[in-house]
Amino acid sequence: MRLAIGSDHAGFDWKEKVKAILEKMGHKVTDYGTGSTDSVDYPDFGLEVAHAVADGNFDYGINICGTGNGMAIASNKVKGIRAGLALNPEMAYMTRLHNNANLLVLSQRFTPENDLEEIIRLFLSTKFEGGRHIPRIEKIMKEEM
Repeated sequence: MRLAIGSDHAGFDWKEKVKAILEKMGHKVTDYGTGSTDSVDYPDFGLEVAHAVADGNFDYGINICGTGNGMAIASNKVKGIRAGLALNPEMAYMTRLHNNANLLVLSQRFTPENDLEEIIRLFLSTKFEGGRHIPRIEKIMKEEM
């Protein structure tokens, strides 16, 4: 799969770990930054990843910040993006199964390092259930118009 990844300074360490996990899994990863733990504005990186996914250049995106909230809010402003915050593997599974998320958001402060690989595996392998969830997704998408 083709994946876009980005973080702010508070998510930089997890971004580097996630990139290594993705590459080990055989995925092609494009890093949109940031490149260090120097303070930056999370929307600059999160929105770039979200637009790259929404434009169809990537299969999925991953954004990481301190809590995950800032990146989730910024990412979900982009038309066509359904960003889901996953603090644990179950949240990653459910955001794909029920919400058809196309962008995973992680929290460096609250997502345990030892869960990262399982979260990523579940997010990338879980198929959208469809069915009763389709009208719900459609209601959200209507708000983007």
